[in-house]
Amino acid sequence: MIYESLPRCYPEAVTRTAAAQATIQDVAALAGVSRAAVSKVIRDAYGVSPAMRERVNAAIEQLGYRPRVGARALRGATHTIGFELPALTNPFFAKILTGATEVVEDTAYQLIVAPTPPGKSERRPIDALLDRQVDGLVAISPEVEQEWLERLAPATPIVMIGRHDDSPLYDTVTGDDEGGAELLLRHLIDLGHRRIGHITIATARPGDTSPHGRRLGVYERIAAELGTTPLVARSGQGADDAYDAARRLLAADQPPTAIFAGNDTLALEAQRALADAGARDVSVAGYDDVDIAGHPGIDLTTIDQDGVGMGRTAVRLLLERIAGRDQPVHAVSPAALRVRGSTRAPAV
Repeated sequence: MIYESLPRCYPEAVTRTAAAQATIQDVAALAGVSRAAVSKVIRDAYGVSPAMRERVNAAIEQLGYRPRVGARALRGATHTIGFELPALTNPFFAKILTGATEVVEDTAYQLIVAPTPPGKSERRPIDALLDRQVDGLVAISPEVEQEWLERLAPATPIVMIGRHDDSPLYDTVTGDDEGGAELLLRHLIDLGHRRIGHITIATARPGDTSPHGRRLGVYERIAAELGTTPLVARSGQGADDAYDAARRLLAADQPPTAIFAGNDTLALEAQRALADAGARDVSVAGYDDVDIAGHPGIDLTTIDQDGVGMGRTAVRLLLERIAGRDQPVHAVSPAALRVRGSTRAPAV
């Protein structure tokens, strides 16, 4: 498993000095606000007025206050772990949660799951979890700024799943998104495909820190190597959005002979769109290897990145952080190609 291969290069115990320094209560008193208000300003939480932000930031600067993990010891452990995920409908997230739950079953900890409502900022469920004083936080590739996460991490241990951040302040667990995308595209090329379309999410940018951005970057690089024009359709989160994205690819002047979808949810809707259009000779490949991908009626070629193992690793790393480890770990889950009946040689 990916976790067992991680180097244990951090000390067995971390000794923290109790040097005299300002506390959050000192900041609250100087600013004339509550401790909860100070916490919200530090986290850049939703609903903080500009006037309150100015007063609290001035007090922080005057006192030289720095949030620190040791403050958790003062309030006492809650034995809860916050778990933010972008949506409840993606079956790959269920695999991650399965692995996370397996780890906490043998501990005193309990998961508190907070999905992000459609169209809402992922800061809001993260803020809500932190307001419940969880002992640590796991989030699945939230679209929030790294700088914001790094403001939170000194006070609350954090593990990000799916984000390719190189942060010294929190841990990450990612799939090998670039290696997996290349495996899948080389498979299609070996079958004889040259006109390969790609469906990705609306916010992905080539090479960004998200899984979809990394996969999109590889797709564009390989298209350039082949001397072909990238054919990219962007999709929202809904099933109908992915369906429409696939139909747009089919409507191109030179429609693709194969479609590489950025995840299995997008791929399943692409298969539905192709069936409705009578384009059954177009190959479709996805990413994540959700359970239904192997069903004989679906038979989807995809990339397995061991979602259950990623969930296990994320929670194990978080428990280490809670116990005192302060050296970052950036774990990568290997990608494995699962070839099934949805990909074949082009008809023409």
